Amino acid sequence: MNMPYIVGWGHTPFGKLDNIELEQLIRDAALPAIESAGLEPTDIDAIFMGHFNAGFSAQDFSAALVGVAIPEFRHTPAVRMENACATGSAAIWAAMDALGSGRIRNALVIGMEKMNTLPNQQIGEVLLKASYFKEEGKTPGGFAGVFGTIAGEYFERFGDQSDALAAISAKNHANGVHNPYAHMKRDLGFDFCRNPSDKNPFVAGPLKRSDCSLVSDGAAALVLSNQPLAGARVPAVRWKSRTHINEFLPLSRRDATKFEGAAMAWTKGLVDAKIKLADLNFVETHDCFTIAEMLEYEAMGLAPHGQGARVILEGVTRKDGSLPVNPSGGLKSRGHPIGATGVSQHVMAAMQLAGQAGGMQIANARLGAVFNMGGAAVANYLSVLESA
Repeated sequence: MNMPYIVGWGHTPFGKLDNIELEQLIRDAALPAIESAGLEPTDIDAIFMGHFNAGFSAQDFSAALVGVAIPEFRHTPAVRMENACATGSAAIWAAMDALGSGRIRNALVIGMEKMNTLPNQQIGEVLLKASYFKEEGKTPGGFAGVFGTIAGEYFERFGDQSDALAAISAKNHANGVHNPYAHMKRDLGFDFCRNPSDKNPFVAGPLKRSDCSLVSDGAAALVLSNQPLAGARVPAVRWKSRTHINEFLPLSRRDATKFEGAAMAWTKGLVDAKIKLADLNFVETHDCFTIAEMLEYEAMGLAPHGQGARVILEGVTRKDGSLPVNPSGGLKSRGHPIGATGVSQHVMAAMQLAGQAGGMQIANARLGAVFNMGGAAVANYLSVLESA
């Protein structure tokens, strides 16, 4: 199967964007992506929108909103995808399938979310719709409570991992200082992340505020094509493999301390790409909570089950380590506007592989991976990407 190319990208700042409407988010992400591909809106054959929503906005049917935001798209086919926190990757996969069918030549993928439209309690209630609501829908603390439960079980089985979680948070915030799109560009330091305080209280189980990704608004966009474009203003980036593995939705039906679906995605994705983990120059992974990043270390094969802490404590995933993880700052620093996240991760990876990541840049990055998950490692998406 021929793999398509990323030939353009755009990204808004992430943050609490009270005065920006959805239409403006679409324009601010999509138009730079199209321009960087050297195209006009009329060159786009189909649009794939990633938008979780689930009550954040009264406006549903958001794929049709693209034609309102950019009138040139009035008659361009557009469809919305949703797959919890992997919504952005679901939209990318749909675009890749359309390209692979030969039905279209150039696809525009947009991921967006406005989360700060509701009070905090209601935001938590909306996010819990991505859990198995019958069993988990009343979890105190919302999705932080779900991952707090996971962290608590892990701590009970393998000991207190607070040092490792604080090190992950500190790493990602230090990296995010160099990301111009990040919601929080502040180096918090290990001590702040490790010690509970008035500014960093416990939120759920052993998780503190510094262990939780930010409630963010924002958008990101990609232009995909089956071949590099001669007029593109950015270097093309190509998929070596793409993988999507699902897992049971209820935590009660699996070992919550082990991301088995994610591990299967990593194994298959590396085999399909014909590479080993050690060949990668960096990874952008889904650190919705610091415990998630640590379990993802185990899923990708950096450590056996129960030993993920040593990966960060030995510096393996630091920016100067043997496999930098989240040089962009990850969801922890960059922010986590649900529908935008998967697209944003791919933009960050494309910037790295194009040598255009500025202060985030990993020297000589030629091969990278993106892991994006929906729910508590339920929908597991892995992209292995290379410089074209």
